[in-house]
Amino acid sequence: MKGADIGIGWVDQAGNVHFQDRYAFGMGLPIIDNTTTDWFHLQGREQNGWTSIQFKRLLDTCDSMDVPIISGTNILIFAYGLVDPDLLRSGSDISYHDTRRGTRIIPLRSYGNPSSEEKFAGLDSVDFRVSNYRVPSEESNYYCKVYKSPAQFLTKRHAVAHKVLIDSANRDLVHHLVLYECDPAAVFDDTNLPDDVCDNVYAHVHMCMSNSAIVWAVGGDDIEEFPEEAGYPIGGDLPVKYYVLEIHYDNPRRTLNRIDSTGVRFYIGKELRQYDLGFLSFGTGPNPSSLAIPPQANQFVVDSYCSPRATQ
Repeated sequence: MKGADIGIGWVDQAGNVHFQDRYAFGMGLPIIDNTTTDWFHLQGREQNGWTSIQFKRLLDTCDSMDVPIISGTNILIFAYGLVDPDLLRSGSDISYHDTRRGTRIIPLRSYGNPSSEEKFAGLDSVDFRVSNYRVPSEESNYYCKVYKSPAQFLTKRHAVAHKVLIDSANRDLVHHLVLYECDPAAVFDDTNLPDDVCDNVYAHVHMCMSNSAIVWAVGGDDIEEFPEEAGYPIGGDLPVKYYVLEIHYDNPRRTLNRIDSTGVRFYIGKELRQYDLGFLSFGTGPNPSSLAIPPQANQFVVDSYCSPRATQ
């Protein structure tokens, strides 16, 4: 916890809320911030063994003992003790939390100003979503499911936005997801579409793991609206007939019997837009031949080249 910016609070027996701005120089007791106080409690209560405190802090306090809250992912730590400090007793301080601690990667600040879902009320939509998948009790797991292109759209339509659908109880499990477009040459049995741990079905879906339609990871906004002049093409006689949803579950505690129904939703506009929206990916594939970083290397440079046809 070295370098952690910490807010510590408790509710005493009289119902008074106490809140402190602290900083951790090492693995020991975090000290009270001796520069400026930037954490402020708004309200708090303690009931039936639960303590709840609402507080506020500026995104960037310009205080050397505070950590800026950035766009995207923020790594949070949490811990709690069992005994409240007694401020009337000399030398009293917070008690050690022991094993009552943990960490989370949480988006605290949006990259932009995501649209409200109400903006897309009344539009057609299509979901690519898993159904009551029992997440394995493994630390890391990739799940893949194949979907056929929606048959209800007989002519090409344009999606104007997409939303990531994650069960609120499983926010700690879903690390990232990708919706891939299958190569037009990919063929499947529509009555038995692949649906399993990705390693188990890769031989069947390998032609579907290159072109992405949606990419989301922890820290990203749940709703993404496309530029007004472009829409993502879907349906009709488009060459893409199948999609694969790949979800990475991060389960460091190896918890059992977690049921998940994560997925994505396209909101379909009423009219076609001027341009079809597509994706251009830069970089190199994550394979041993391209990212074999030698041990003890001070730096490692990867050069990637793109054909001129990609920008035509």
